[in-house]
Amino acid sequence: MNPRTRKKIKAGVIGYGGAFNMGRLHLDEMRRAGMAPAAVAEIDPVRLEVAEKDFPGIARYSSVEEMLKRADVDLVTIITPHNTHAPIAIQCLKAGRHVVCEKPLAIATAECDSMIAQARRSGVVLSTYHNRHWDGSILRALKKIRSGAVGEVVRIQARMGSRGKPGDWWRSSKSVSGGILYDWGVHLLEYSLQIIESEITEVSGFVKSGFWGPKTVWGDDTNEDEGFAVVRFASGQWLTLCVTSLDSDPKAGMIEVTGTKGSYVFDIRTWTLITSGSNEIIVRKGKNPPDERRRYYRNIVDHIQNGAPLIITPEWARRPIHILDLAGRSARAGRGLKAKYG
Repeated sequence: MNPRTRKKIKAGVIGYGGAFNMGRLHLDEMRRAGMAPAAVAEIDPVRLEVAEKDFPGIARYSSVEEMLKRADVDLVTIITPHNTHAPIAIQCLKAGRHVVCEKPLAIATAECDSMIAQARRSGVVLSTYHNRHWDGSILRALKKIRSGAVGEVVRIQARMGSRGKPGDWWRSSKSVSGGILYDWGVHLLEYSLQIIESEITEVSGFVKSGFWGPKTVWGDDTNEDEGFAVVRFASGQWLTLCVTSLDSDPKAGMIEVTGTKGSYVFDIRTWTLITSGSNEIIVRKGKNPPDERRRYYRNIVDHIQNGAPLIITPEWARRPIHILDLAGRSARAGRGLKAKYG
């Protein structure tokens, strides 16, 4: 079929909340990828009015049920709190819609399993909006690491933190967000799993709670003050992840990759390569290239319309969730837990 005559994928979003303008961001990205923004479902009537201003004429619904019943959208992106991803996704998958979930895919491994099973039964696409898969920082890191810049990779340290009381919103509620490791942790793990290409074998988790103890608008079940996980791989490599609100001296970089010849440290904007020369340490620094995040929805369209390989499969998106799920369970059990999915 001629691409110019191919029917456009009609796209909708569930959730048009004010935080980060995510509803508008997704619909804009869908449109740039060749989709047609068609519908918005949002429980807040004020935000529905904003959606109408952003996309004049777009169909607006006050519930998911109404959207699925009345709108002929082909694909929906779910932009709601983390603990709602699984039930809403399964509802949409059962209705025969392709589904994209904002990160994280879900909170628990079992939820991911149920979503994947329903997508297979319905014969539709399920993916997670891991647009940071194409951040300039990780694209450059992979190029340098795979070229042997640090030698054989031994371990990765992934970290994010500062010192301060968490904000009074749903992302600080453990039952809603999943816990302190889930928000940025899922990004850091997705970066790291691109670098260490080996099966996960075991996860150990550690948490500290009760210092800040903020009561959020979502209740008293606040996130941990610090979460820490150690991941073992079949290759003998390991990964540590730390997300904290207790760090008085935040370290440079979000990811440090240590190898037999040196280390590569990077955050969103910058990179540092540290290697050993003849009796000296060589330090090189630079800025990361621009991101290529628009490739995410372009791949979704190409997969649905042309059968191109799906890059962010639900099985791939389940891997960081499995680590986070095991880390939480390990912290409660006080011992490491074997991985079900490598």
